[in-house]
Amino acid sequence: MKQKFNIITGTCVPLPLENVDTDQIIPARFLKATTREGFGENLFRDWRYNADGTPNKNFVLNNPAYSGEILVAGKNFGSGSSREHAAWAIADYGFRVVVSSFFADIHKNNELNNFVLPVVVSESFLKELFDTIAANPKSEVEVNLPAQTITNKTTGRSETFEINAYKKHCLMNGLDDIDYLLSQKSAIETWEKKNK
Repeated sequence: MKQKFNIITGTCVPLPLENVDTDQIIPARFLKATTREGFGENLFRDWRYNADGTPNKNFVLNNPAYSGEILVAGKNFGSGSSREHAAWAIADYGFRVVVSSFFADIHKNNELNNFVLPVVVSESFLKELFDTIAANPKSEVEVNLPAQTITNKTTGRSETFEINAYKKHCLMNGLDDIDYLLSQKSAIETWEKKNK
């Protein structure tokens, strides 16, 4: 069972780049592993580190001013190949929410399957978030999964977001697909007895 989602309030890490593809999220050379652990250290590897392996001080993940469980990304996040490792890297790094105005469908589902909540907002709301975070890195955002709202705590502006009802139930109860099936075991057994 995973950590349950309810309301997450906190500071954000801004990545105001559009068309961030899965190869930029986790470069292909790191895809050899078959378990989810350890991918976070290579999240955005080619942007985070220089060729000699030293941290790129100009990249946001290396800037101590920014921190938090919420990644705010530009439009069309997670495009490119369908590698699930990209969602593994985001989750393993510690992000629980990714906010963007558009996600590639497969990546969006991979995030949900790995207990990362993708929140789709309007272009204007996204711009306001980037402006707010740039003005004050300590600005907070509230992501309320039960109410399906995201709120910029600085301006008070909120938007609602869509999420599949089944995935919402799983996130709020800390269940992956297997956990969910196991939670329905008695109902399944009852149905099987009735329908023999």
